[in-house]
Amino acid sequence: MWTDRRRGALTKRHRRRVQALSLPRPFDAAVFIAALAAERGRPIDLVPVAGRTDTPCGLLVTTDRADCIVYAADTTALHQQHILLHEAAHLICGHHEAPPSLSPAARVLLPNLPPSLVERVLGRTVYTEPQEREAELVASLIRCRAAREDSLTAASEVPDGSRLATLLTAPHGRAASG
Repeated sequence: MWTDRRRGALTKRHRRRVQALSLPRPFDAAVFIAALAAERGRPIDLVPVAGRTDTPCGLLVTTDRADCIVYAADTTALHQQHILLHEAAHLICGHHEAPPSLSPAARVLLPNLPPSLVERVLGRTVYTEPQEREAELVASLIRCRAAREDSLTAASEVPDGSRLATLLTAPHGRAASG
């Protein structure tokens, strides 16, 4: 369990980390991720897929050649943005650098396979609960900073409500369902 003190220190550290990031204005997650890839000297491929209720809405897959962010393409723009930022946050936080560890479920489901093979197949796609919380925090901090910065310029350029309607409308003009 996280103590208030530990959570506060973590938040403060990540606020400084996010403040040091270069964010495009107006904010665009794909442009931000392209800049992150350039800064890291390693491609980050964005792979849209049809979302399903029984699968994660986003996934970071690290290969020898590149990092791939797989994300649900059939959700709202705001949700897509959060998915992209969450997966990019795993990279920003260095979660991809730690060697993957087999989850207890993987050990039970794949008992006859060597752990090294399972790790190679799974790649670095499974994170610990603290890493997931950390990625959520960093994604939210990026989004909050981007919103603050965008509001300085966008408020005078965008008619009231149209920006919110764009973010909450699913692709192809379909209304998002809750």
